[in-house]
Amino acid sequence: MKVIALMLTLLLAAPASIYQYKVASIEGKKIDLKKYKGKKVLIVNTASKCGYTPQYAELQQLSEKYKDKLVVIGFPANNFKEQDPGTNLEIKEFCKANYGVTFPLSEKVSVKGDDIDPLFKYLISAENAEGITGDISWNFEKFLVDENGKLIHRFKSKVKPMSEELTRYL
Repeated sequence: MKVIALMLTLLLAAPASIYQYKVASIEGKKIDLKKYKGKKVLIVNTASKCGYTPQYAELQQLSEKYKDKLVVIGFPANNFKEQDPGTNLEIKEFCKANYGVTFPLSEKVSVKGDDIDPLFKYLISAENAEGITGDISWNFEKFLVDENGKLIHRFKSKVKPMSEELTRYL
């Protein structure tokens, strides 16, 4: 009985890092987050029809400027006023055509509610320097993960990707 209890405890324990997750890319391939060990990762829930959508340009700029030590990953989500209603292909084409996006994008996910993606379920409950936990409140919230896969900073939507508020941690 003790062995079963121990196994259940281990199974129900919170993940130690993002490296325990694999996500589907916008092209339908698997992205094993372990491959980013040793780099910081900026995870962003994105949307194509939002007032913050122009942040895609700065996310691309950030991705290029810090490519040796940072990976930006966009996670399109339609959770807020249905501001990303397109298909994965439409979203990918929109991002490339309008903002020159070359950083990885996941397939469209849910970032809140009963169908929340497991990675975001982890991120919204993980400790961070800002002490921000709980549901994401809008598109383009940013999660900065350190080189060991641990969440270190969570930035609200209004924080621009190239702002000193964010880049000082890179």
